[in-house]
This record gives sequence, C-alpha cells and structure tokens, in this order.
Amino acid sequence: MSLNIVAFGNERDGFSEDNQQLSLIWSYLGRSALISQMDSSLSASHVGNPGFTEYQACIFGNVRLVVHDCPVWDIFDSDWYTSCRLIGGADIIVIKYSVNDKTSFQELKDSYVPMVKKVLNHCSIPVIISAIGARKNGVPCTCPLCTSDRRSCVTTSEGVQLAKELGATYLELHTLNDFYIQKYFGGVLEYFMIQSLNQKSSEKMKKRKKTQKCHQVQPPQLEQPEKMPILKGEASHYNADLHNLLCCCQCADVAFYPEDLSTAVEAHKIILCSVSHLFMLLFGVKSPSDTHDASVVQLAQSLFAVEAGDPFPSSPHGVPPCVPPVRVVVKDSVFCSCLPDILHFIYSGAFQWERLEEDIRKKLKDPDKTEHVLEKVKCMLKTPGRPNTVKDCKSHQIKQLYNISLRLFFNTPVLADVIFKIQGATVPAHRAVLVARCEVMAAMFNASILQAMSLLICAEMYQVMRLQHICELYIITQLQSMPSRELASTSLSIVSLLKKAKFHNSDCLSTWLLHFIATNYLIFSQKPEFQELSVEERNFVEMHRWPSNLYLKQLADYRSYIHSQKCHCTVM
Repeated sequence: MSLNIVAFGNERDGFSEDNQQLSLIWSYLGRSALISQMDSSLSASHVGNPGFTEYQACIFGNVRLVVHDCPVWDIFDSDWYTSCRLIGGADIIVIKYSVNDKTSFQELKDSYVPMVKKVLNHCSIPVIISAIGARKNGVPCTCPLCTSDRRSCVTTSEGVQLAKELGATYLELHTLNDFYIQKYFGGVLEYFMIQSLNQKSSEKMKKRKKTQKCHQVQPPQLEQPEKMPILKGEASHYNADLHNLLCCCQCADVAFYPEDLSTAVEAHKIILCSVSHLFMLLFGVKSPSDTHDASVVQLAQSLFAVEAGDPFPSSPHGVPPCVPPVRVVVKDSVFCSCLPDILHFIYSGAFQWERLEEDIRKKLKDPDKTEHVLEKVKCMLKTPGRPNTVKDCKSHQIKQLYNISLRLFFNTPVLADVIFKIQGATVPAHRAVLVARCEVMAAMFNASILQAMSLLICAEMYQVMRLQHICELYIITQLQSMPSRELASTSLSIVSLLKKAKFHNSDCLSTWLLHFIATNYLIFSQKPEFQELSVEERNFVEMHRWPSNLYLKQLADYRSYIHSQKCHCTVM
C-alpha cells in the first residue's frame, strides 16, 4: 500500500537573505518518528520535471510514502497536465507560504487557488494550508521604484479565509522547530495519513469480497431489456456563475466604501440594478419621477452617497480595469458592516432570505441591529408603490415581492459596455454578465499576460502563426500600458517571458522584450531576475540602456561644474 502527498508553494520569505532555511516537507521527513526508511537518492529535482522534488520513504513499517514538493507555482502555467495528474493522484495536499511574502500570497490567491479548486471539484482530498514564519514589522521602503507594501505581512484572517475557500485545515508555524514540525504540523498530517490508509484498506476489503463473490458459481441471471435513453438537460449554473463573479470581482464597476474610506467592497451595476429599483435610481437608470415611491428615494438618499471615484489600479499581470468604478459611500455603519453578506444575497438571486438572516444575526449578535439591517434590505428590494407589510418572510415570498430580472436589460443600451456588430446590426451587452456566464468571453475580456504566453506556446506548437502574432501583440500592449511603479512592484518576471519567447521561436516578442528591459534599465537592474540574463543579452541591454552611461557621465560632469562655479542650474 502506498500514500501520496503533494506540497505546493514556497515557505521561504521572498525578501529574506537566509538561503539555508530548510523546507517544511524535508524537515518533517527528517524528524518524524514514523519514517523508518528514507530514500535519499530521490531527494533532488525530478529528472523528468525540474519543477518539483520527489521524496520516497516508508511509514508504519511497510507503507510506501511518496512526496512531491513543488515550491514554484509556475508548474501550473508550464505543465498543466502534470499539475492535474499530481493533484488527482494525491491522498493529501499541502499548500505552504511565507507570512512575510504578501506578493506571492496574493498571486497564489488570485491566480492559482482557482486552478486548484477547479481540479478539486472532481475529487475529495484533505488540504492543509501552512502559514510559515514569524511576522516582521519592517518599515516600508519609500523609494518610488519599490512596492509600498514590500514588508507587509499576510494576516491570520487572510490565511483563514483562503482555507475556507478550499475547505482546508489552517496551520500557523512560527518557526520550523521540533514542536511546530513534529507535534503541530506532523500531528495534523499524520491524522490525515491514518484516515487515508483506513479508507484505502476499507475499499481494498470491499473489492476483495466482491472478487470472492464473483468466483462462486452463480445461476444465470436474466438481464432486463435495455431502457430507452432519457435526454436530460444540464442543470442551470446561473446563480453559481453570478456568485463567482462577485467573489473574483472581474469587471467590477462599483466600489462601496464606509465613511472613513478604509475598505472597499466591489460589485457590478447591472447585477444590482436587476434586483433593486433603489440601485436603478442610484446609478441613473431611473429618475426620481419614474420611481413613484418617496420611500425608495428617501432610503437611497439616507443610505448611500455617490461620489466620483478614481480608477482602480490594474492587476499584477497588467490587465486594466473594465471601466472606472463608481465610488459609493455607505452612510449607515451597521449596514456597511453587513454589506458583503447582503451582496452575496443579491447575487444569489435575492431568494436565500433565511441564510441572510442567519449570517447577519451571527455577525451583529444584537436583535435590534439585526432587525434594523433586515428592514433596510426589504425596503431596498421592494417594488415601488407596493406596501412592504410582510413579516417573518420566507425565501419564496421575497422572490415574489422583489423579483425583477436581468431580462429588463437584455438587448438594450442601458448600462451596456459592450457592442457586438453582426452583419450591419448592433447588439448591446454587458461585460460582467458575459464574463460570468461564458468562459470564452471571460478569457477574451480578462486574459492575463501569463495566459497569453501559454496560448502563444500552444500556437507555436501547432503552427497557428496568426494566433501567435495576436498573442505577441497583446503581451506587448499590456506591458506598454504598465506604469513604472507597477512595473517595479509586479511579480511578473519579464526575463522569464523573454526566455520563453526565445525558446518558442517568437523572435518579434523576444527582441521587443530585450529593448523593453533596456529602456527600463533602472527598474530591471534592481531585480534579482536581471542576473538570469545571458552574457549576450546583458551586453545588448548595457549597449541600449536608457539612460545611457554616457549621459550619466555628462550629467555628473555638468553637476560638478555647476557646483564648482557656485551657481544654480537654470534648467534642472
């Protein structure tokens, strides 16, 4: 019998100078009392795939333990098949990260956790999330070329929320000593090991009994005639799609803030307006004269204030936001604290009323405040002119009273931000709905640079030259649109893109990337990836760098001259 464990993520601090720090998996295997035999010959990068390290050992005497440790998440981008195969064949999954590397954690949460969830949807595997390290409270760097939150830490609440999304067990290991590795991490891991082995033994026993039964002489069985196939329609994913849209906040065009502007909750006008006349009034779809209900107008004015908001910054991979978001200030602090739960209720189609009541009751723990918030939600969703007299209402009553629909906005220019041109005719649509309901549209409107590079590799493999050029143009356009500050703080490796472009014969992109690095020399020369350039590439960058060494020398000479003359420069 064997047991397979797959570990993803890097527990080392991205900014730490300690390169001798042991890994969590290797430390556990070296210290655990369960390990009776360790095959040290496999304790190196796997020959077939250098993206992970394979360890083999014996536990409980005769059980073969195989561990794949993948410290680099790029394996999901470079080898999706191997990633799915590793997860599908795993009995236990360990996800680890450093609490002092916020950038890597954010990339893990935004880019790779959805991939892991997609694979886990087809199997039930225990997951352990390990937050490793003692949080450092360093002073942020003030250099404009550095990210402002370089020394920020991953909080416990962020780790717990990530564990909830994956249905995982959350652990904090402040250091890799005997207590945290053997008793804390090891205790949880060994519990899941025993559970997995028990399940395998049970399945093996059932299979053996079934085999023994098959070997007995049985009378012939008369099979039933085949039934006619019944065509079944696919179950609707409408509510789940909208809920996922809220969770990932793609194409969000509304941002709700408390009065102190400390936090933001993103949403979408089209979804809000399809459920509530109040939001139609708030975002100008309807005027107060069209509402015919003073209570709705009064609630909108007392609860919200619409302000002109600044556009959100683009994502780490250079994808600009769909539209500048409208900033809405929530005047009621109690209502604002429950806004995430209320939005989940709205995005579910506004009929999971009992769940909303329970969530708000648990959050506020005050009957009066709970009733206050629920009454505002009822008024917010009511149909203008219809009295709101329902008490202790149920989900089906809420749906009957407050049902509007996205159908009101179908094939109309109201709130539309996309126009399809088909044989001379125009069809207005809404980007948020398209992204939520169609994976192809989601990829078209939200493709990242890494996704475009993966598509370019496929295009080169199958010699689809036009698609390859489109991907090259997309990557170049996105990188050109990134401001210097974001370029300095992004975790996207331009040198890695350069090497992939060269390897896959993308001459146009590789040449442009070399010029891009040279043009932004002051930024890239400070990054560790700059050392990965070959001698030939480094010489090219140094020759074409901006600003040039000659200019810097002339500038230094000029400043020395000005200083020696004791006069001030009239230009600088």
